[in-house]
Amino acid sequence: QGNMAFAGKYEFEGDENYDDFVNKIGLPSDKIEMGRNCKIVTEVVQNGNDFTWTQHFPGGRTTTNTFTIGKEADMETMGGKKFKATVKMEDGKIVAAFPNYHHTAEICGGKLVEVSSQISRLVYEKKKKKKP
Repeated sequence: QGNMAFAGKYEFEGDENYDDFVNKIGLPSDKIEMGRNCKIVTEVVQNGNDFTWTQHFPGGRTTTNTFTIGKEADMETMGGKKFKATVKMEDGKIVAAFPNYHHTAEICGGKLVEVSSQISRLVYEKKKKKKP
């Protein structure tokens, strides 16, 4: 199990496909505007497999998630929705399933890189055999 050092303070640098993603996950428009190109500062405190992950938003709002790798924890989305998740470490990346998206975080070249991707859901109906 990889265990990269995540501890540090990271300032927002840029995003890709922000509008498309936040619209797909149903973030309210006021939260979308608040998050667009805002200088979020993410502060990570790591003690072995124990993490405190805090995002400081302009205007003084913060979101803090405290979790231990491999154990279920109470979490909160950037939109304020509370949920339970078991955060994992996979190939040096922190991985968590949020209510309607998959989130990974890793350290690349000294930078914190977070990737959120929407979870799609496919449903198939069993075909009934045709009677002769």
